[in-house]
Amino acid sequence: MTAARDAFVAAMRQVATTVTVVTTDGPGGLMGATVSAFTSLSADPPAVLVCLKADSRIALAVADNGTFTVNVLPEDAVDVAQRFAGAFDHENPDRFHGVIATPNEFGPILPRATAFTCTLQKTYNHATHQICIGAVSGISNAGERPLTYMHGAFHVVRPKQAL
Repeated sequence: MTAARDAFVAAMRQVATTVTVVTTDGPGGLMGATVSAFTSLSADPPAVLVCLKADSRIALAVADNGTFTVNVLPEDAVDVAQRFAGAFDHENPDRFHGVIATPNEFGPILPRATAFTCTLQKTYNHATHQICIGAVSGISNAGERPLTYMHGAFHVVRPKQAL
């Protein structure tokens, strides 16, 4: 038995997630998309997991390129998150236009993002999405507080004050 879709969506809206942009570059082309399903998988060896809509341009490009970069956005990068989510595609379909990204063979590293450069190890299809496991080959730790998303809005993380 599975949970009702509406109840699942409502409950998941209460779960705060970091806002990430997955980028990739190579034979399959330069691509980037905002992704909420990202997590560490293991430390030995370092690996991460991202979930991409199976028929999306980013999933196809990651599969073709065999590499990707996960950019954890800094808390003030709402415009970057919206841009790579496609909010401005009708005005400018080139999501990288005007973004000063650092080129990387795995996929560009976005400004002030903590980035994990990965080689695609395995993919698993599940319903509408593709689970991508990446072996982490490099880390760019920006040391910034992350942008988060919960209940349909962007949020920032602040330490809780001791009582």
